Amino acid sequence: MTNRIFYTKPSITELETSYAADAAANGWGARCYDYIIRFEKEFAAYLGTSHAIATSSCTGAMHMGLAALGIGAGDEVILADTNWIATVAPIKHLGAEPVFVDVLPDTWCIDPAEVERQITPRTRAIIATHIYGNLCDMDALLDISRRTGIPVIEDAAEAIGSVWHGRRAGSMGIFGTFSFHGTKTLTTGEGGMFVTGDADLHEKVLTLSNHGRARGQSKQFWPDAIGFKYKMSNIQAAVGCAQLERIEELVSRKRDILAAYMVRLSTLNGISMNPEYTGTINGAWMPTAVFHPATGITREVLQQAFEAANIDARVFFHPLSSLSMFAEKPANINAWSIPERAINLPSYHDMSEADIERVAETLISVVRSHQDNSAVHLRQSA
Repeated sequence: MTNRIFYTKPSITELETSYAADAAANGWGARCYDYIIRFEKEFAAYLGTSHAIATSSCTGAMHMGLAALGIGAGDEVILADTNWIATVAPIKHLGAEPVFVDVLPDTWCIDPAEVERQITPRTRAIIATHIYGNLCDMDALLDISRRTGIPVIEDAAEAIGSVWHGRRAGSMGIFGTFSFHGTKTLTTGEGGMFVTGDADLHEKVLTLSNHGRARGQSKQFWPDAIGFKYKMSNIQAAVGCAQLERIEELVSRKRDILAAYMVRLSTLNGISMNPEYTGTINGAWMPTAVFHPATGITREVLQQAFEAANIDARVFFHPLSSLSMFAEKPANINAWSIPERAINLPSYHDMSEADIERVAETLISVVRSHQDNSAVHLRQSA
């Protein structure tokens, strides 16, 4: 049998292992924060923002950011129905209510028109999730924010390397969050980052991130509030520093893989992939193929074909409102329809051209087989 093609693996070189070994051997005592401080400073510089706080996860970064904004019981937070549970969990943990809105059919990101329709006097924030590296319409969302005073938060967990008209994803909202999970373009194994250009908000989250101990507090072991424990370890940050030195290479390879898929699949009708519009750059974290409803090709057909070809393929995120803990909202037509006819494609950095070709050929064979079956059915019905 042919070797299995995995959907994701990190790109780890001698640079990452040497930094991690240094942190493990020497990053203790007075040096226990060296790589963390360096990672935060260099990440903020890369993003073009003034403040960054390394965290144990993107979820933790989101939790602290929402808490620092004072979001709690009785408040509403608008977000895309197309999302991973990590984006909505902190909203519920704080006692607020998520309001799920539909996504656009081309970017699979939150629909600004739907956002505007769902605003109420209880709306306290709008979360813009840049799904799979695709970019939300930040101009429209920031315009809504200016007119209403409701802050926009960027969930850029999957969007490192994505750029909206000269500004990096995660740097435009009141705050942004990133994930460095082992599946991500830049990884620390687990981990995340909170970023903001707001000095006061940064100070609040910094306090929350250290068990509520304020930076200026002179009393030892004296918390000024009840905070969180969402710190990144120095060893993780060491890996992050090495990855950040390679960020252009890492993003470029992701973009090359997406482009290679697009070239190979360009002859197929009824299929769309991660878009990149004028003035934007798609970081291409997760190449995704979405089939037009008229093709009749389903998620299950795609999963079966990839399994038969010994290839890993992820399903598109289920709508949050389809999960048992939330009320169903099938009126969010795109969020409910797209996952039923979509698949995430393998895109790890050291994929060979032969691997990419094999994945593409599997998709092409699904389309051809489906077309052949449809033709037979039409002849039999005639």
